[in-house]
Amino acid sequence: MVLLNVNSLIHVLGFDYLCMQAIQGNDITVKSYKVESRITLRFAHTTVKSSVLNSGPSAQSIGFNVQIPKRAFINNFTMNVNGNTFVGSVKEKTVARNLYALARARGKAAGIVRTNSQSMETFRTEVHVPPGSKVEFELHYQEMMQRKLGVYQHTLHLQPGRLVPLLQVDVYIFEPKGIKFVTASNTLGEQFADLTKITHTKDKAHIVFRPTLQQQRKCENCTESAVDGVFTVNYDVERESNAGELQVSDGHFVQFFAPSDLSPLSKNIVFVIDVSGSMWGLKMKQTVEAMKAILDDLSMDDYFSIIDFNHNARCWSEDLVQASSIQVDEAKKYVQSIRPNGGTNINEALLKAVQILVRATNQGLIDPRSVSMIILVSDGDPTVGEIKLSTIQKNVKRVMREEFSLFSLGIGFDVDFDFLERIAMDNRGIAQRIYANHDAAEQLKAFYSQVSSPLLRTITIHLPENAVNNVTQNRFDKFFSGSELIVAGKLQPSDLTTLQIVLLFQANVDLNIQTEADIRELDSVLGTHQHSFSGFARQMWAYITVNQLLLKEYCSTTVSYSIVHLPHPFDFIAVDSDPHFIIHLPKSNMDICFNIDSRPGHILNLISDPGTGVTINGQLVGSKKMKNNKIQTYFGTISIYSKTDSVQVIVGTDRINLMEGRNNHSFSWGATVELISVMVLLHRVWKKHPVQVDFLGIYMSSDNKYSKQVHGLIGQFAKEPKVKVYGVHEGADPKKKKATMEVKGNKLAVTRGWQKDFRRDKKRGSDVYCWFIHNSGKGFIDGSYTSYILPQLDSFLTAI
Repeated sequence: MVLLNVNSLIHVLGFDYLCMQAIQGNDITVKSYKVESRITLRFAHTTVKSSVLNSGPSAQSIGFNVQIPKRAFINNFTMNVNGNTFVGSVKEKTVARNLYALARARGKAAGIVRTNSQSMETFRTEVHVPPGSKVEFELHYQEMMQRKLGVYQHTLHLQPGRLVPLLQVDVYIFEPKGIKFVTASNTLGEQFADLTKITHTKDKAHIVFRPTLQQQRKCENCTESAVDGVFTVNYDVERESNAGELQVSDGHFVQFFAPSDLSPLSKNIVFVIDVSGSMWGLKMKQTVEAMKAILDDLSMDDYFSIIDFNHNARCWSEDLVQASSIQVDEAKKYVQSIRPNGGTNINEALLKAVQILVRATNQGLIDPRSVSMIILVSDGDPTVGEIKLSTIQKNVKRVMREEFSLFSLGIGFDVDFDFLERIAMDNRGIAQRIYANHDAAEQLKAFYSQVSSPLLRTITIHLPENAVNNVTQNRFDKFFSGSELIVAGKLQPSDLTTLQIVLLFQANVDLNIQTEADIRELDSVLGTHQHSFSGFARQMWAYITVNQLLLKEYCSTTVSYSIVHLPHPFDFIAVDSDPHFIIHLPKSNMDICFNIDSRPGHILNLISDPGTGVTINGQLVGSKKMKNNKIQTYFGTISIYSKTDSVQVIVGTDRINLMEGRNNHSFSWGATVELISVMVLLHRVWKKHPVQVDFLGIYMSSDNKYSKQVHGLIGQFAKEPKVKVYGVHEGADPKKKKATMEVKGNKLAVTRGWQKDFRRDKKRGSDVYCWFIHNSGKGFIDGSYTSYILPQLDSFLTAI
């Protein structure tokens, strides 16, 4: 949930489609509903606006709901209530509910955003307004057009929920190389068939849909709207003979590549089909129908096998067989005879599928230029055998070879689609949800069509290292007919006037092509087009980068894009556990440790550098209950904020949020985010542990450089203090010697001990021997630890 707050921003990721009214409420008047999309070089920026009046006699809630494509990123949402503008602000859901309820009780305007936590399908807002109030909603989202089967498809859901005096859709397309074709269709009904107008020139297109109030009615005298469905624009672009297109704009480049005049490579496919009891009925009928069509599509150069599984996995053939007409007919009979029952053993089925491909490879039966893949079709979670999803994922990744790919199809809404997507992406494939309705067979066949014609494998796009940096993925396992490969990056400052890129790939023969582009030409062209999106290259690079980060599976987040380049480096420093500080002093060649004994909720300053505008703070969380009459504390949130660059990363135990100006990005712990040279480790504990909670550790290397003004619990040691340890003697514990330390004019009683460093061994950690400072570092740190407690995560430290 998200509370709408002034001067803030909401960012919601990953949506799919779901039917609902865009405007909800009683006694309301919808004045207008407008949708505008600007598509520039396959990158779409869509704005949805609606003006609504509470025409009822009392205060009420008005809902605003928008369906957006699954891969879209919302980059702005605002509401204007009676002239006052509100912008979405992310809040923890319990806080959001409480603040929303309080605002409603006071009769004030407030809004709350709800998203479907399972599939993140719908952007929903609800605002409570007094009678007579005018509310204007405005939502902005962005997406990159993905080419499938030779077509870019832009989809808009139109569901205003009632008659609208001004209902308008505008889609503007600009493709400098030329538009090959453009069409528009909708599922709104026959009465809207001729209401779409398309204006099309060589490189521009404008699609308009603007039904009048009368044309929107379900019948001549009806007060209900017939506008409820999907409006779709399809197009493709002209390509040069080498199928490569390089565009440079706004200090960034985008390389498109979509060859078509190549012969398909042969395939080796193992179909893995869920035949558990939940597949009974329409699901199984549609799957059988699709499989029979897919088997008929195989060529004589293809090899295949079939595994069906419930509580056990069965192989139609233990080995790959050639797709001859006889073998295909036998396989179709086998599929037709399947009767669903029993549980779901995904782990065994996938491991058997990999074994079939491995055996064929080892026996030399697979053409080295062919493409090998597994296609999994399932409708539910594993219930038999190995049922832990993360273990299944690891098992499959361990045995899969680099030349194999796994594609996952999830049927219906019961399936854990996130798992299917992770396991596919982990193994060079993709996943798709199949909706369990009357056309599920067509959806299955359409997906297969996307992967049925591999044209290339082992594609590498070589980039000039002296000209570009921060490049997105530039090596690809394979390329399928009708799709497109896209690489983006930043230009380095140089005197170059043109950029050249070389593409190497393996087809039936090894080939390479070269593309080039004028560095300044496109910007001058974009400046002359009213409806083009001038920032497309920078936004597309960011979009691709974020999507690729979201797909990575790591348990730590390493941050390393340097914000500051100033003198005074300091060496390895760590804060971990409850919280233990480890300070390495390179001149003295010793490690110093201390704990901070503070309270849950307190925010401790680690780095505060007004000279460079950087502050790093950590907020404490407490253990579930006392241990030895004490609540243990840990870092539950780490904030890294650069005031100079207006960039903040907030790392929690569940999410990682990146805020850059008015752009917000949210990552799971399967992502890697780059900001400054800091490593944040997530320590997960058993959810039912009676005491411990998930917590964070933070590690800083000697590469960080700050100004002379830097301070904080860690920052103060950028200037290494003089330390002298003497009088070492045995203590009560022979393993923990005692001594006296002189530092900063203080004489401290210290104890030899050790703390855990989890950088290399994230499970067990490695021991770091250090001199331990008692009493929350008193005498070693400047002042008292209480001086480092701050009110906000982005606060800077005042003078100690």
